[in-house]
Amino acid sequence: MTTDDHVVFVVDDDARIREALSELLESHGIRAVTFGSAGEYVRADKPDLPSSLILDVELPDINGLDLQKQIADGDHPPIIFVTGHGDIPSSVRAIKDGAVDFLTKPFSDDDLMRAVRTGLAQDREARLERAEMTALQERYSVLTPRERDVLPLVVSGLLNKQAAAELGISEVTLQIHRRKRAAEDGGRVARRSRAHGGEASDSDHPFSPRRKGVSREQKKKYDSCRR
Repeated sequence: MTTDDHVVFVVDDDARIREALSELLESHGIRAVTFGSAGEYVRADKPDLPSSLILDVELPDINGLDLQKQIADGDHPPIIFVTGHGDIPSSVRAIKDGAVDFLTKPFSDDDLMRAVRTGLAQDREARLERAEMTALQERYSVLTPRERDVLPLVVSGLLNKQAAAELGISEVTLQIHRRKRAAEDGGRVARRSRAHGGEASDSDHPFSPRRKGVSREQKKKYDSCRR
């Protein structure tokens, strides 16, 4: 039985390979979506789920390595290359450009599944980081001009007194800006928690160190809001 919370795309011009890979993935409970060419893959509507891409090197319309380069600037799934004509320069290029693995046919089921699981884990982490970056950008967009002045100073580790002196304002005024921002953040967390039928907790805060994937700079922001 396959699950619906992730998907693996398979791009190979050999129908027998596509069928074999699809059966292997589904035997491990992983949903597979197959394509016979790079063009089919690029044009297809794809589910917004954690995913990885099993990509043949030799395709009828474009070399798989060239496709990797073309989609490098977008939010594409981690790539596992498979090929019957592997060579060292191609494998080095693929890995250097971010591929999870470069497997030469015939490869073992274990090697492929290991690479697939690694790719899915990488994509989940990347999606989390993108979501947190979007949240940060949204929060920054609603800061007042003064709060935007205060933020880089407190994140850099300056004490209230030092940050206030840098801005030419009183320490009390600076503390007001920080507390106002912390209160608004807490209100958003509480509303989100109530909407999901739960209680707001410290780990619900977008910058909480308890949350997976929170960077050191984000933790500094979290700590500064709680002082």
